[in-house]
Amino acid sequence: MLKQRVITALVLVAILLPALFAPMAWPFAVLSLVLIAAAGWEWGRLNGAGGASIAMGVLLAALCAAALWAGWGAAPPQMVWWVGMLVWVLGGTFVLRGGVAGWPRVPMPLRCAIGLALLWTAWLALAAAKTVGVNFILSVFCLVWAADIAAYFGGKAFGKRKLAPGISPGKSWAGVWSGMLGALVLAAFWLWLDGAFTMDSASLYTRLFGRFGVIGVVGVVVFLAAMSVVGDLFESLVKRAAGAKDSSNLLPGHGGVLDRVDALLPVFPIAMALVSV
Repeated sequence: MLKQRVITALVLVAILLPALFAPMAWPFAVLSLVLIAAAGWEWGRLNGAGGASIAMGVLLAALCAAALWAGWGAAPPQMVWWVGMLVWVLGGTFVLRGGVAGWPRVPMPLRCAIGLALLWTAWLALAAAKTVGVNFILSVFCLVWAADIAAYFGGKAFGKRKLAPGISPGKSWAGVWSGMLGALVLAAFWLWLDGAFTMDSASLYTRLFGRFGVIGVVGVVVFLAAMSVVGDLFESLVKRAAGAKDSSNLLPGHGGVLDRVDALLPVFPIAMALVSV
């Protein structure tokens, strides 16, 4: 299992890094489009779409391609970010409060439509973040990864009070606080990094600092770390409702694409909304 995970991770890195560091924006946009289309197929399977799941993935790819053709990969309407943020904050809270039993009661076509909208918005935010610059998009990626890593170790060491045992038994409140702390440490480090070295673009944290100051950086970073947990819990809830351990077996040793990007889905649109202020 470990060998599979390592091999899959190395292959993904070998594919992702050249696209990420390419001087043009389109290689990363196309690669992320393929991955998000696979996530759309997984969402359809988890939500009872059956044979239509492939059509859902194809439709999502077509919607992303249409946005790319229209120039939205570089300059999408800012309203998209704010609508996405509203849906994640209010809709995510509503769904999680309903629990595993509540999700299947939502009509299947509506569940599929929600997935299409959330995945499309996340892809658009990824594509737009790449056009801002490598330093910027990496700073958002690393916020989610730092929060996740810190949450794992903090939860393992201090996690007694469970966060949502009916959805994800392994998560604890100590893990949430540790994740937020880890994201704040990363933000402080990246602010120093931006000041000490010449980057291709300002990071998320430098942009937030310029707009909102130190208190604003702390508030936004904590909020984004919290929303990464919402994204993770939302996908876990959908999987539990479907009786599935992983979203698919597309990534040997890692599960599916949704399993790898769940925490990123709310963070990128919200980050793009806040830096657009």
